[in-house]
Amino acid sequence: MKNITVSLDDASYKRARIVAAERGTSVSALVKQFLMTLGREDDERERLKQAESLLREQITEFRGGDRLPRDELHQRKR
Repeated sequence: MKNITVSLDDASYKRARIVAAERGTSVSALVKQFLMTLGREDDERERLKQAESLLREQITEFRGGDRLPRDELHQRKR
């Protein structure tokens, strides 16, 4: 585990301490949670990009003019 040092102005630090106290935690825990969330968001974004890429590879033939009739689209019997 790595330690980091963060510098804040007095007003921001005071607000952070108030929020931490309201949540029953510490400023360090708030910062840690925030940074871990950033990493998860980046991981999720990368996973979605990979999934999109795979889907684009699978869709090889598609034209906007390829439309299903309305009844077929809604699986209605004629």
